[in-house]
Amino acid sequence: MMHAKQKQSLLQSDGAVSVLVVLLGFFCGTILIALVGKNPLNMYKAILQSLTGYNVDNGKMNVRYIGETLNYSVPFILCGLSMAFANRVGLFNIGGEGQYIMGLTVAQAVALLGPTIPHLHWMIAIIAAVVIGSLWGGIVGLLKAKYEVSEVVSTIMLNYIALYLSRIICLQLPGATTYKTANFPATSLIGNSFFQKITNNSLLNNGIFMMLAAVILYWFIMEKTSLGFGMRATGFNKEAARASGIPVVKSIALSMAISGAFAGLAGGIVALGSFKYGRVLSGMDNYGFDGIAVALVGNSTALGTMLAGLLFGMLKNAQALMQSKQIPKEITFIIQGLIVIFIALRSALKLYREYLDKRALQKEVGVQ
Repeated sequence: MMHAKQKQSLLQSDGAVSVLVVLLGFFCGTILIALVGKNPLNMYKAILQSLTGYNVDNGKMNVRYIGETLNYSVPFILCGLSMAFANRVGLFNIGGEGQYIMGLTVAQAVALLGPTIPHLHWMIAIIAAVVIGSLWGGIVGLLKAKYEVSEVVSTIMLNYIALYLSRIICLQLPGATTYKTANFPATSLIGNSFFQKITNNSLLNNGIFMMLAAVILYWFIMEKTSLGFGMRATGFNKEAARASGIPVVKSIALSMAISGAFAGLAGGIVALGSFKYGRVLSGMDNYGFDGIAVALVGNSTALGTMLAGLLFGMLKNAQALMQSKQIPKEITFIIQGLIVIFIALRSALKLYREYLDKRALQKEVGVQ
């Protein structure tokens, strides 16, 4: 009886389920590496190095890997927050990639064309990225709220519009070729010399502060404000929320706008923090799509999404290290995919939980 109760309490914890599916993902990845004739231990060595900077094989420490892991994690976390925010309101934001691209594009345009005033320049570029991301998400929110247009369909279409519109815009920027623009002025960059010094010239930049502020803002809005309460109520039951006087149309439209702002911020940070020139995108960076997985693993909570984003950033940084140890980098994508599949199977765990409840009830009735 006690064993069944312990299993029940484990399954009732979303955090415990997330940890379980991550472990299952790594377990399956270990088996796959062994099946292709490679040493699974090398995968864990690469992951340890990307997380701590310590190279087990030569005993050397390079903190640059820690900085790069954190830098990779920033857009994952922000795009995860974008998906998570919409998810809490009962929406499915597949448009994080388009919102991210628009944020990146506008940030690049402001970086090259804006006033080269220290501090003010990059602030304007980042604010512009947040605003355009918000507008791009807000379009979807209005279509959903006013005309019941599926947010899944509209966001998918807007992703492609964003990609090709970005190419059109960036090809008109100063010094543009088919793949890059002229270098950005120093005043538009968000690099941090202190971080570069302590992390052996990694690309870790001031974007990490913006990301942390976004996580706190997400938590505050969703958990501590009446606006967040209305949004969560809308996500639980739209009709009940409407009957209680909650402005459902406003909640839906505003939630998509805020979701877009998070993704737009991610695009601005990547543009001005990880590159010194503008990119003419030929394809999607996929941070917006990976953000869906990040939000699912993080249970759409602020802390959970941040931890899941750190996991994905660690895996991305470990890819090159795995290849150097003869482990296919595609293993990390397989692990990420398996984690998402296992998360999607949470409904099966809920059915098992209900079965355990039923069995426990039957035993109690039998005893009585």
